[in-house]
This record gives sequence, C-alpha cells and structure tokens, in this order.
Amino acid sequence: MLIRPAERRHAAAISAIIVPTIRRGETYSLDPSMSEADALAYWTASDKETFVAEDDGVVVGTYFIRPNQPGGGRHVCNCGYMTSAVAAGRGVARRMCEHSLAYARSRGYRAMQFNFVVSTNERAVRLWHSLGFETVGRLPQAFLHPTAGYVDALVMYQLL
Repeated sequence: MLIRPAERRHAAAISAIIVPTIRRGETYSLDPSMSEADALAYWTASDKETFVAEDDGVVVGTYFIRPNQPGGGRHVCNCGYMTSAVAAGRGVARRMCEHSLAYARSRGYRAMQFNFVVSTNERAVRLWHSLGFETVGRLPQAFLHPTAGYVDALVMYQLL
C-alpha cells in the first residue's frame, strides 16, 4: 500500500470514498445532505494536508492532517480518516494512522487529538486504542446517530 499526498487528479476517488460515508451520517458530524463539491472542499481545504492510500493504483482510503487549534494549540494535530467500503477490514485505516503519526512527528507536532470519535464506531475506537491513543474525554449524547439515537462522542489523544 502506498500513501502519498493527494493531488487534483485524486478528487473523484476521494469523493467516491467520503461522500457515501458522510451520507450515512454514522461517524462524522457533517451534514449528510452536503453537496459533493462541499464535501470535497471540506476534506481538501487549505488548512489541511490531504493524503490518499493506494492499493495497486486504486485509491482505497484518504486522510487529512491539520493543526487542531491555532496559536498556542498549533503543536497538536488533528486528523480525519475514511476508507472505501471495499477496503473495510483490510488494514487501510491502520496504515493511514501509522503514516499520519510518523508524518506528524516529522512535521514537529507534539501530540495528535481526535476531537469527536463517535462511540458507536467501535472498530475505530479499538483501532485508535491499539495505536496508543487514550480516551481523555467523553461528551455525553453529543452525536445524533441515524439509527442508535443520541450517543457519546470521545476525545482521544496521544503524545508524540
């Protein structure tokens, strides 16, 4: 698997991953009805560095990294990860997170924080814990899940 910076030519492949995930409304607090153009603009905005994961030349995942806060909080980064449905369970998210941790260290970040991990996203929570993240906060009933109703969101953190 190759992970590299996203280029303009990856836009359609990134959209094919992020739009269905956003539409499901189960893991990101983004408006499920947002347009494809708005979704892509959010994921590839100038405040983020966006990457793609390719398997045999096919984009199977994407992530972004950015400072979590401006100014005095700029040394902590934040990331978002999405994989294609066909790549689920194949270690793509693990590889992207490992890549992002190494990349964050190389860019001088001192920690990585996930601000809003939906508690029902159990695979992601297990994965982040296995990669050294700690749950440092719980936001009770902060996310309206389309089938589970109001569920908690977690704040996860790792010193780098």
